[in-house]
Amino acid sequence: MTDETDMIAEATGRIFADLADPQTVNAARTDAWKAPLWQALEDAGLTRAWVPEDKGGAGISLDAGFEILRVSGHYAAPVAIAETLVAGWAMAEAGLNVPEGPLTLGMMRARDAVAITDGVVTGTLRSVPHTADAAAIVVIEGSQLAVLSPDAAVMTPRDTDMGGERADLRFDASAPEQIAHLSGGSAGVEMIGAVARACQMTGALESTLALTTDYTGEREAFGRKIGKFQAVQQNLAKLAGEIAAALTASGSAADTVTNESLGSDASFLEVAAAKIRVGEAVETGTAIAHQAHGAIGWTQDYTLQRYSRRMMGWRDDFGSESHWAVRLGNHVASGGAESIWPMITTR
Repeated sequence: MTDETDMIAEATGRIFADLADPQTVNAARTDAWKAPLWQALEDAGLTRAWVPEDKGGAGISLDAGFEILRVSGHYAAPVAIAETLVAGWAMAEAGLNVPEGPLTLGMMRARDAVAITDGVVTGTLRSVPHTADAAAIVVIEGSQLAVLSPDAAVMTPRDTDMGGERADLRFDASAPEQIAHLSGGSAGVEMIGAVARACQMTGALESTLALTTDYTGEREAFGRKIGKFQAVQQNLAKLAGEIAAALTASGSAADTVTNESLGSDASFLEVAAAKIRVGEAVETGTAIAHQAHGAIGWTQDYTLQRYSRRMMGWRDDFGSESHWAVRLGNHVASGGAESIWPMITTR
């Protein structure tokens, strides 16, 4: 990381540590903590990190923004920081002015069906996070981007808590506040969003390891700390290995999309590999963490469940592992057998 990225990551960590400690947020009876946290993030320029300076943003590099998101994952990202960064990036790419406040956007799930025709938006989006807090909703269909007021959607809150107070949205010929052509189309936004979620999941996994290590170092069974048992130590080592793989995959993808065109083979391969590998690390890592914690891991008063719920929700955003695996397989197969080895060795 560069000195600038280190400084940005440190500032992000301080804000979240001061205003969004997971245990404090988990115990809060109201949402009074949200406004000060969001205001601090806005004041620091972190919510508009990917918006160019001439449009009122911070204009920092993509990889520095991805580091913001990894740090936010350490705190289970209780506000729409990733959604706002990705939506702001897309709006700036389309030449639109980015409004103040939290933003959200469709997470591009396989069965979503939205059309932007004749200047109106029709269709449905599933499991969209932070809709209740959003100042605007960004919808992308093909090469068109529309910005709508939350009042333009019929919202059905989701019963299952997967982080971010998610809701299904329905648009009935809703008129957007802004509409523009997006040169990279939905594919570019999906790639940026996939790396964003991979970085957040990586950060959350790091905190999951810290929680699990602390717990196994304190919990006793049969007169010994359970962290002293070989089986538990092996599982912790496996969890650490999964996090190392996630850090490598998400970091490599962040670096590649920063320095390569989003339409390049290199970017596609790195993004697909990161979303798949980090998602697999979440599946394995959360299982290990909850096995080590026993039943306490899912209790409302303990913070591990916050991380687990968010990571499971993030896995499906901007394409699940199976979605990216199919695309990656098709991409490799289309190049023929002779292309596989050069494709692997040039990364």
